[in-house]
Amino acid sequence: MKIQFISFALVLLFITGIKAQDINTQILAFEKSYAHEYSGKYSDAIKDLAAVYSDNSYEINLRLGWLNYLAGNFTEAISYYQRSISIRPLSIKARLGLNYPASAVGNWEKVINQYKYILKIAPNNYTANLRLGQIYLNRKEYKAAARYFELLLSQYPFTYDVIINTAWSYYYQGKQREAKLLFQKVLLIYANDKSAKQGLNSIK
Repeated sequence: MKIQFISFALVLLFITGIKAQDINTQILAFEKSYAHEYSGKYSDAIKDLAAVYSDNSYEINLRLGWLNYLAGNFTEAISYYQRSISIRPLSIKARLGLNYPASAVGNWEKVINQYKYILKIAPNNYTANLRLGQIYLNRKEYKAAARYFELLLSQYPFTYDVIINTAWSYYYQGKQREAKLLFQKVLLIYANDKSAKQGLNSIK
């Protein structure tokens, strides 16, 4: 019995040692990848993590998604981000990250779907609401855009991006009075804001 216990203890120590070695190797790889990223050497940063790649690691796949995006490898970036999402389906960070390369290749339906999924998880998410509103604003779907902006306006009533986008969504809907008030509020933040002044001049 004593011999079996000692054998089990040795096996446990061996396994623990391997895990400790693995995490130390990963820590070093991440450290190197950050240094290479800050130097603009994205390919080297990718190689750092590729050397310790694990298909089941959310962290490694997430970071490889970001690094490949920076390197202009959009297809690879999307693949790594999607892998991150499959590992952690509720990760907002991975879904926001996926939208960088997805928008870069013009896959706007994928982008919209990711933002809408985020809002199912977190209805008040600032970035998802703002970006969806901006997408619909650019598509000239002003009522749809306003729905997202209005939610943010109630939560961030003195934030530039929220106010200026809401103002333009109102302007294009013909809500001149509401738009004017918001354009004026923008000038309280940036007195010489060109977009707000353009809006006010258009209303005159």
